[in-house]
Amino acid sequence: MSGGRRPLDEDDVRVRARGGSRPRTRIRPKHEDAREGFVTAVDRGRYRCLVEDRPVVAMKARELGRGSIVVGDRVALVGDLSGRPDTLARVVRVEERRSVLRRTADDTDPVERVIVANADQLVIVAALADPDPQPRFIDRCLVAAVDAGLDPLLCLTKADLAGPDDLLRTYAGLDVPHVVTRRDQGLDALSARLAGRTSVLIGSSGVGKSTLVNLLVPAAARAVGDVNPVTGRGRHTSTSAVALPFEGGWIIDTPGVRSFGLAHISPDDVVAGFADLAEAVAACPPGCPHTAGAPGCGLDAGVADGVLAPDRVASLRRLLSSREPGDDRA
Repeated sequence: MSGGRRPLDEDDVRVRARGGSRPRTRIRPKHEDAREGFVTAVDRGRYRCLVEDRPVVAMKARELGRGSIVVGDRVALVGDLSGRPDTLARVVRVEERRSVLRRTADDTDPVERVIVANADQLVIVAALADPDPQPRFIDRCLVAAVDAGLDPLLCLTKADLAGPDDLLRTYAGLDVPHVVTRRDQGLDALSARLAGRTSVLIGSSGVGKSTLVNLLVPAAARAVGDVNPVTGRGRHTSTSAVALPFEGGWIIDTPGVRSFGLAHISPDDVVAGFADLAEAVAACPPGCPHTAGAPGCGLDAGVADGVLAPDRVASLRRLLSSREPGDDRA
């Protein structure tokens, strides 16, 4: 369509049922009697909300259009707020979000997907074995945390299968806080980091994320597949995000993901997520693409001088190059 206008769809057309006599108006109700709720889960167009410690199921009011409502949102609700079975309230407003954690399907996908809202801590759960650690996935999550304004926390699981030292050395220059767990040990340190905060847990399938949640919040009963009682190995089978109250805060468990696209984050902000490389990048000439062999690139000089870890530089460069269409190396 010319002029940059988007195609119309059914949400752009308001049709009044036949026989109605009330004239249409552009003035929307203010819903001054609406009550505040907290979205704890989303399931096929229904929103589980907490209203003064009372669970309420709601649907989205048509007047909100196509805007998304996600776990962690603070919303305004009207209608039946009793929470009784088979009752349904309406979400009439989504309050301003303090933070938004997003991802895309891949690094060239223009469609952003909001994962959660209003979190203040991103807990990156990574197994030390079975599956093996994925530093590049961790790097992506760290970039996303910086972009969303969330404090990162690295949670390393299955330390009974492999030690954490090698992986921790990779991130020593970032000074990212971390906790290490093995089976049901290390939970006290993790609990202390989670208490009083709204933390979103994210990780690849099988790293033991939902197993952790079940240990921290036994009533959660998050689904895991065939966990071996000796090794703690299991396949993550959770399919939806859910917020669970925990020691004055919230734990938001999310489904395991295979990829964490960053198409919505600018190249400069991707670089900002690698704080341990910031000093070298600052020495680059204006417009430097940060590719290997780029004239005057401070990353090459840092590696040559032994100041920068080659793996970290390679990870940044892969991430930047993956944003080019047809590149699937990240």
